[in-house]
Amino acid sequence: MTPRSTKDLLDALTKRTEENLRIAETFLALPTETLHLRPRPDAWNALECLGHLNYYSAYYLPEIRKQITSTKHKGSQPTFTSSWLGNKFSAGMKPGEKMRKINTPKGANPKNFPHPVTPEALPHFIAYQKETLELLQLAAEVDLTRTKTGTSLSALIRLRLGDTLRVVIYHNWRHIEQAQRAVKG
Repeated sequence: MTPRSTKDLLDALTKRTEENLRIAETFLALPTETLHLRPRPDAWNALECLGHLNYYSAYYLPEIRKQITSTKHKGSQPTFTSSWLGNKFSAGMKPGEKMRKINTPKGANPKNFPHPVTPEALPHFIAYQKETLELLQLAAEVDLTRTKTGTSLSALIRLRLGDTLRVVIYHNWRHIEQAQRAVKG
């Protein structure tokens, strides 16, 4: 893959996370009934979107922090090079015109959670976004290409830190847009 500026990547991911956070904070002013609206009977409501994102944040944010603090590849590098797999995963998460539907793993589907998603999902999501912003600052001090993280898919699949950050933040973006559509009914 073509190397890209580490600073530009982290700046773009920070800006996207700040926008995700800003949108989530607008949900605080909405009545609970609005957060439970579904655009279609089979679609997730806004709280379920956030519950789904919280499920993944609970795995990825500690994993990212652990790898940033324990990596032997300290020191920022001027460029980051995505792996083929990391680029494929992150491109698949990024919203846009060519966005394709992705089947959610059973355990990550809020409809399969042991308890319904409550309005507490919203402040949890906001806290996770603030933690993501902190992790992006810490990531600026390590090599995003050589530092690797585990994935929730398999212990055998590891991604470059820069790719993991892209996947997590694009995934948040994808579902925060879905949550916005849900509250509009």
